[in-house]
Amino acid sequence: MTLVLGPVLRHVGDTTAMVWVQTDEPAEVTVLGCTAPTFEVQGHHYALVAVEGLTPDSTTEYQVHLDGRLVWPEPDSKFPPSVIRTRGPAAADEVRVIFGSCRYPKTGDAKIDEKLGQDALDCYAERMTSQPHEQWPDVLILLGDQVYADELTPEARQRLTGRRTNKKRPPDEVVSFDEYVGLYRHTWGDPEIRWVLSTLPTAMIFDDHDIRDDWNTSRAWREAVNQKPWWRDRIRAGLASYWVYQHIGNLSPQQLDKDADYQKVLAADGDRWPLLVDLADRADHEVDGEKGLRFSFRWDLGRSRLLMIDSRNSRILDDGSRKMLGDREFGWVEKHVRDGLEDLDHLILASSLPWLLPPAIGDLQTVNEIAADKSGLRGAIAEKIRQAADFEHWPAFSASFLRLSDLIIGTAGASGQGPATVSVLSGDVHHSYAARAEFPGPSAAHVHQLVCSPVHNYVPFFVKPVFKLGWSPRVARLARRWARRHGAPELPMSWRNLSGPLFGNTIATLEISARTAQVVFEQPHSDCELEVAARIALTD
Repeated sequence: MTLVLGPVLRHVGDTTAMVWVQTDEPAEVTVLGCTAPTFEVQGHHYALVAVEGLTPDSTTEYQVHLDGRLVWPEPDSKFPPSVIRTRGPAAADEVRVIFGSCRYPKTGDAKIDEKLGQDALDCYAERMTSQPHEQWPDVLILLGDQVYADELTPEARQRLTGRRTNKKRPPDEVVSFDEYVGLYRHTWGDPEIRWVLSTLPTAMIFDDHDIRDDWNTSRAWREAVNQKPWWRDRIRAGLASYWVYQHIGNLSPQQLDKDADYQKVLAADGDRWPLLVDLADRADHEVDGEKGLRFSFRWDLGRSRLLMIDSRNSRILDDGSRKMLGDREFGWVEKHVRDGLEDLDHLILASSLPWLLPPAIGDLQTVNEIAADKSGLRGAIAEKIRQAADFEHWPAFSASFLRLSDLIIGTAGASGQGPATVSVLSGDVHHSYAARAEFPGPSAAHVHQLVCSPVHNYVPFFVKPVFKLGWSPRVARLARRWARRHGAPELPMSWRNLSGPLFGNTIATLEISARTAQVVFEQPHSDCELEVAARIALTD
């Protein structure tokens, strides 16, 4: 009996922590005296151990036992012991969050790995091994593309080709749950990554490559992909594996106690795959303009709050109305933004896709949406451009973009004691930046879009000039006038880039102390040393 993957430290509260593991056989998993049985999915075994009775503001080393046998830490490990650090009153106004997106795994191919460069999260983990716990981040936020289901490493493609008997399935993309298992083992199995995931509370959300490039770009995209004979197997495997590997760990023990799907999985016997098929189908299908499963979630971090917004699966497309989130889902976001707002120092909204893009590119996406809604040749051409150019971000869902903007503006302009900052954390776009939003009226909070992408991936040569041009103030003014002439709505705010754009592998840190905040972007250089590429104060 072995520990296949993990432990992965997930949601941590004042007195509780969730620890996720994958094993090769059924087992009773024990962490700090708390136990959980594994559950089976197609011959693979998982457990999420709710560790309870911890002391607030404490640091506790932990081990993992399977049926009483020690399996973590591994023998002769070079890494420090894995720990659980709880939050409490002493740390209520101090938070350090690291974040990023788009982390492609090491391939083992020297040419490709040289092109990919050094993994920023891997280098961050190496630095942590020589630091005291007090200097470690409080939370790691992974903002999408944890695995690349449609861009496989050479070894993964070769392995897939050798085992694929169904010729109707693509030779270079995963389709089955078992194939997704292989992706996660490769991506999370890197020694430094495995250790850092075991000791930093980690919040996760998916983006398109976790399922497929351009996932849910438009109704036309969904109609076309649903015609593929293998797609139903793929979307079921992708959403089911996401639920097992990423989603359930985002929830607290109290939330999981009330989660009907999780309780059904725990209560069932044998292979839970049929339950996950039902879950995936409900998550994918639209009913009355809503999706059947919510992947957005909330973490309270002392006097700061993290709201993770699912901006991929929650999209409403099939009924002809384009929404980034259904109305019920958006109502959930609005409720949790406003809940106890006067007691918050900082509000952190996280979406895999940026709310504020380079202004000219945002206007292009909005005008493209207007054109794609037309019938005939013009609409067809606009749809082809939309899919080819990845016009799928918040401005490409203009009604949702404006609704989110109004929510943020209302939050920032709230009178009385409210948050000092509203920060939107995002990834996806393969360049990093900090943009400050500016509103015509009074604003009590500083509002920023903070993007960190990629953590470990290649940036195509054409990306750099496109994004540099997109951030040009002169080009932005011209694009805005052009967009208004073509029917784009007036915007309730403007924004400007404070730093960058930064290209290359990057990890970002949001540092909060009382009512001040700053963001630091770091990039790996020789010998995996991280160097500060930009440091931006978010408060005056």
